[in-house]
Amino acid sequence: MTDRKASVERNTLETQIRVSVNLDGTGDSRLETGVPFLDHMLDQVARHGLIDLDIQAQGDLHIDAHHTVEDIGISLGQAIAGAVGDKKGIRRYGHAYVPLDEALSRVVVDFSGRPGLVHEVDYPRASIGQFDTELFFEFFQGFVNHAAVTLHIDNIRGRNAHHIAETIFKAFGRALRMALEPDPRMQGVMPSTKGSL
Repeated sequence: MTDRKASVERNTLETQIRVSVNLDGTGDSRLETGVPFLDHMLDQVARHGLIDLDIQAQGDLHIDAHHTVEDIGISLGQAIAGAVGDKKGIRRYGHAYVPLDEALSRVVVDFSGRPGLVHEVDYPRASIGQFDTELFFEFFQGFVNHAAVTLHIDNIRGRNAHHIAETIFKAFGRALRMALEPDPRMQGVMPSTKGSL
């Protein structure tokens, strides 16, 4: 497989974002989004996905975090799509269950070339610190639309909103890692029975 790295810049009226990814990394991250809880969650994706992740963002946080969080999801999706390329030789599907104390979540991903999100999560609080929990949906919607993946996220149980979020992002990282792993039996082959995704 070739070098699976990509960088993306996104500049809008609300945000200026730079994202670099290395899908074959060691889990290193450099995160400066201006949204500390999102940095914490993205660090989990890097660590558990073994993806090197560099995200630098400036956004209209004086209003709220909505544009910044959504545009980071969009940019990360674009970067991962660029890094994975034609998808030849990858496993394509990935899944993970991750617990944290009382919380348990499942994430399943398919690098299908078709964007789709099912997000079945009920947070017991509207915010975690200063972070608005409804922005998690916006992050993942932006991601799937631009990575062109199908993503199912289910929180199976949990009472602590921080624990729920953390299980989701850790499971997301692990599901990505599984789906993006080179499959030696599929070397040079598109991962579909029809020859294309």
